[in-house]
Amino acid sequence: MTSRGPAKRVRKAPAERRHEIVAAAAQVGLTEGLECVTLRRVADELGVRPGLVGHYFPAADTLVAEAFTAAATADLDALLPERPEGPGDGSPRAVLRRFFTLTSGAEFDDVSRLWLNARHLSRYRPGLREHVVALELLWCGRMEETITAGTDSGDFSCADPWTAALRILVAIDGASAYINTSADRRGASVAHLARTVAETELGLTAGALAPS
Repeated sequence: MTSRGPAKRVRKAPAERRHEIVAAAAQVGLTEGLECVTLRRVADELGVRPGLVGHYFPAADTLVAEAFTAAATADLDALLPERPEGPGDGSPRAVLRRFFTLTSGAEFDDVSRLWLNARHLSRYRPGLREHVVALELLWCGRMEETITAGTDSGDFSCADPWTAALRILVAIDGASAYINTSADRRGASVAHLARTVAETELGLTAGALAPS
């Protein structure tokens, strides 16, 4: 029998490798916490040497910030996609109904922990703080666009979509502040707090954005 030597490591294009590193770091940050995003931890996740990760990210804080942005953006796109052009896109009311259904469940807990984690670390890491602020504006802008579309179509009644979007997201963050201590004891009044705020802000009757 002939022996086979170790497989040659495939050399990836720099952009592809960088994307792979950020994606792995985002997954670690989302499931384990941003404090766990280290060069060694991400290298272990990818099966490479820490030096390779350090080549692309000499400063670990830069990788942490980009990992947060990647994870938070992916979750935003899954929860509140940009409205595509064309028919059959779903009404703004249906879009928000789906959004509140997803964010009120336990599946949203990792996202809640990610944001709570990032805001805490932002106090000590200016680079991360810039990314958090940018993502806050992106989330609020996406919500504002949905509310504006619903107001224009007559689905909602809202004089100030930006303020309404901000209040809705603050309600989500407020409920999420307890994610590490009492998530298992939240009742419907807490789980559906943001939805209730949204219905008030958008001139809807109670339960209008509840799952159909």
